[in-house]
Amino acid sequence: MNTAFSLRIIILPAILLSLLPFSALAEEKTIGVVLTGNISYYKEIHDAFSSELAAGFPPGSIKFLRQNPNPDQMSWVNAVQKLSTLGSDIIISYGAPATLVAISEAGNIPVVFAGVYDPAELGLTGKNATGVSSKVPVAGVLKNLKSITPFSKLGVVYNDAEKDTVLQANDVKQLEAGLKFSSVRINYKKPVDSSKIADIDALLLTTACTAMHCVNNIIDIARQKKIPVVATISGGEGSGVILSIFPNPAEQGREAAKKAALVLKGTKPSAIPFEQPKKIDMVINMKEATALGLKVPFDLLTSATRVIK
Repeated sequence: MNTAFSLRIIILPAILLSLLPFSALAEEKTIGVVLTGNISYYKEIHDAFSSELAAGFPPGSIKFLRQNPNPDQMSWVNAVQKLSTLGSDIIISYGAPATLVAISEAGNIPVVFAGVYDPAELGLTGKNATGVSSKVPVAGVLKNLKSITPFSKLGVVYNDAEKDTVLQANDVKQLEAGLKFSSVRINYKKPVDSSKIADIDALLLTTACTAMHCVNNIIDIARQKKIPVVATISGGEGSGVILSIFPNPAEQGREAAKKAALVLKGTKPSAIPFEQPKKIDMVINMKEATALGLKVPFDLLTSATRVIK
């Protein structure tokens, strides 16, 4: 009888342990983060990501290591290599350029991304990575812009070294005949390239990291020349972008965190499908539009997520 009682005492903790969530049993996990420059959209995504991930793990069981590289290839490479050397169990990357570098440089370390325009088109399918797409239809952005101002010559700020922005510039090109305009590509790699913004009726900011790193400078130049600016990423609406349409950053962060949790529990990233954005935000800077002498249609204002007056 004493023997049986002892066996029950030994077995019971094992049963209880098997019922505990994975996170309660795991050793500390190190989360490497590549957060480029001072791009506010990525910061918002990361805030949501870190809150969501931390909520699913006991205090002290995860540790964040963050790198804030400049928006250039060498800085991204150095950041990923440092995170790898420091023993990251997983790397989180925001934006396509940082993500492509992370996949290339991280070796066997899994990558979870957010804020990446069209991951499938960028060739991320089947890689040691999963995450959230930030693709919004460029057609919708330009149709809404047409309802505000009848532009005929559109400047497109992109970076030929950032593949996702090339995709966006190509998407714009396909819309020229249908929307009756011509596009001019502005290859933006450094602040001095702001001088290229001239002889256009309107300006589209793609998700180019180099441009968003200097977004205030770009908007100042455009304002001086009375050129309305629209964007497929947030971060410039408070400074003067009249129309911004982008995937909700909080949703981007939360969905990326859910995928990161699955990876930390042992699921292969290649087995986790990319997530498409479900919530799209639209911010209209009515104050800036009015200063430029533009009228924003009432139906567009009523459908906006936020209006800056």
